[in-house]
Amino acid sequence: MNSDLWLRRYHSAPPAAPQLLCLPHAGGSASFWHPLSAALEGRVAVTAVQYPGRQDRYAEPPVDDLHRLADLLAEVLLPEWTSGAPTALLGHSMGALLAYETARRLVAATGRGPRLLVVSGRRAPSTVRAVRELHDAPDDLLLAELAELGGTMPTVLADPELRELFLPPLRADYRAVETYAHRPGPLLECPVTVLTGDRDDKVTPAEAAAWSAHTSGPTEVRSYPGGHFFLTDHQQALADLLAGLLAADPAGRPA
Repeated sequence: MNSDLWLRRYHSAPPAAPQLLCLPHAGGSASFWHPLSAALEGRVAVTAVQYPGRQDRYAEPPVDDLHRLADLLAEVLLPEWTSGAPTALLGHSMGALLAYETARRLVAATGRGPRLLVVSGRRAPSTVRAVRELHDAPDDLLLAELAELGGTMPTVLADPELRELFLPPLRADYRAVETYAHRPGPLLECPVTVLTGDRDDKVTPAEAAAWSAHTSGPTEVRSYPGGHFFLTDHQQALADLLAGLLAADPAGRPA
């Protein structure tokens, strides 16, 4: 599988810099991570994932099953996964689930997990909520959800031509998340850092803390002011946090 289709590197980093793979939210694209990559330039080698069906991959059908998407991404990562320093994974919202499921597949295939898993804006995989499903909802309801969550410019939501481009992959992503069911299996062994917004009703403190059930390593929860897209208002703080975490050795001790 062509990794150039999936992986984007926006800024340079020294050869020995720690590696961070970033996975976007539902409806998101690799470019969502450009500001964070810029903030980490020279300190961390940031690679962002581009899902099928958006931006330069618009002609490809989007993947509407999260387990299948994890299978595909793990296949892309496998050739280089066992070489070099351990890679950390960061995912926001849907990307958090995908990072977790991809890590599980890489461990199963190679025996080697990520150095660190950072999950943002998403409750633990084993938690279950009764929620209104939106992947088959009328356009106006889906657009209202996006407007409420933030993270999408109002001018984009109001443009009919742009909506025609982003609604199909958005629906596929929502279907992937809303039909996702956690499958039992071995725990990860890496540290997990959970990031939440203190006004994000998509993740309660208990749901954030429940990530500890998915790893035998340490789990830390950090809350920031803001809603579901809190991290866009705290790019420098997030960059400094990640740089600090990745300046530790794989056992979590400061370098």
